[in-house]
Amino acid sequence: MVNRTDEHIRLPDGTVLHAWLFLPEGPGPHPAVTMAHGFGGTKYHNIEPIARELAAAGFAVSLHDHRGFGDSGGTPRHDIDPYQQIEDWRRVVSHLRTLPAVEADRIGLWGSSYSGGHALVLAATDRRIKAVYSQVPTVSGSETGRRRVPPHLTRQLEESFAADELAQAQGEPPATQAFVSDDGSTTASYRATDAIAFYLGHNAPEGLWENKVTVQSNRRFRSYDPGHWIDQIAPTPLMMLVATGDTVAPADLALRAYERALEPKELVLIPGGHFDPYLDGFETSTAAAIRFFGGHLRRP
Repeated sequence: MVNRTDEHIRLPDGTVLHAWLFLPEGPGPHPAVTMAHGFGGTKYHNIEPIARELAAAGFAVSLHDHRGFGDSGGTPRHDIDPYQQIEDWRRVVSHLRTLPAVEADRIGLWGSSYSGGHALVLAATDRRIKAVYSQVPTVSGSETGRRRVPPHLTRQLEESFAADELAQAQGEPPATQAFVSDDGSTTASYRATDAIAFYLGHNAPEGLWENKVTVQSNRRFRSYDPGHWIDQIAPTPLMMLVATGDTVAPADLALRAYERALEPKELVLIPGGHFDPYLDGFETSTAAAIRFFGGHLRRP
């Protein structure tokens, strides 16, 4: 039996993050895993089943919404700042270390997609982390951005970023655009069929997730290269899971980054695309995470 409770984590600027804390049966304290969702998602986007499996395997598991998303506070809403999210995640780690149910010196990171990139940065810069699992991670927003936007449209994109910043300087709120859409006349972050199905297929309460994101979130994505940090993670153990057909967080970029990582490290490959680790590949990806954390967080 896994017990889920609500946690409210107050950040230095007064923003409150909402998290679910899953505790396994049996007396604590337990080794812990802290989890976060990817670009523009929430904890309602197919992550809770993974958290429950980890908890059933004996880990205390914290799954939080980033500021501006889901149940967490923060304004502007739907705005993604990767380095702010990383700093907030550090505070989640600190919060976990205060809980009697958690072994403070045995905390691991689980990140996927954009948060898979965050996990690389956080593990490289915070030695409180004892193991890091990075699933289909963003490793180079700059290279991924170049692949998504044809060269002849790059100037137009940059002009839209500049126009939004100018409007904000004149007192306007941050501009937003669609997060996913198959309408070619609508600006959207993602157009792939699997992305549309994944993001629109969430089970969040009515009104908790909207199909939009700030324009500046996309500018920040294009300058975010968390793979830079990967060779600084060691000696913290790293597991990277890569979907061989991933084009959202391109598999070749992740594999090149993995080659630069130092030991101890482990690579897991699964067939399929970016969202398969949550769906058809759920059992494989979750079993790999449980095995990895079991080997590095549990006491001998």
